[in-house]
Amino acid sequence: MAQIFPASANTIFRVVLVLIAAAAIGSIGLAYAYERSGNETRVGLVAEQPVPFSHQHHARELGIDCRYCHTSVETSSSAGMPSSDTCMSCHSQIWNQSPTLAAVRDSLSETKPLRWRRVHDLPDFVYFNHGIHVQKGVGCASCHGRIDLMPLTWKAEPLTMQWCLQCHRHPEDHVRPKDEVFNMAYRLSKTEQRDVGNRLVDAYGIPRDRLTNCSTCHR
Repeated sequence: MAQIFPASANTIFRVVLVLIAAAAIGSIGLAYAYERSGNETRVGLVAEQPVPFSHQHHARELGIDCRYCHTSVETSSSAGMPSSDTCMSCHSQIWNQSPTLAAVRDSLSETKPLRWRRVHDLPDFVYFNHGIHVQKGVGCASCHGRIDLMPLTWKAEPLTMQWCLQCHRHPEDHVRPKDEVFNMAYRLSKTEQRDVGNRLVDAYGIPRDRLTNCSTCHR
């Protein structure tokens, strides 16, 4: 009986199967890497805003407390954005004719809010509450980075599920005294932070056993 396929057919078939499997695994790996790349997470990318607001100037150089503009950060799920009235409480006297602030003046005179572009925008299926994090001693810089050093605002951390879980699994690495929450320059060595953090996690009643439950962030 004549042989239909050459003797090398089995080898070729095995090589093709290996290449298909490698291509599939490679595609998954590339998709995983892209999902965590700067193009997708937008880490380090400046978000264009209606007014080029500088946290470096306002928070660091002028020493304005975060809570002056973000009034609900201690009690609400949202940190809150300053109204045009808040901006003009200072800028009606300072730089009140600056072209840079034209959008703020127009917003106030037309009673139309400025449309700020969100820099830290979590998916709709993620529940996040600023207030509970602040009340449990998580500093602004843990998520927002040294925003007081940013002339324009960019995203400092990826805010992926994996990134959030690192903190939820080890809250002692991030929790600080409550009077240091808004201190951007607060920093301890790893050993000191772990010692202080463990004591504060217990003192603040942070439920370690529930932080990684699905329902904590997905409700």
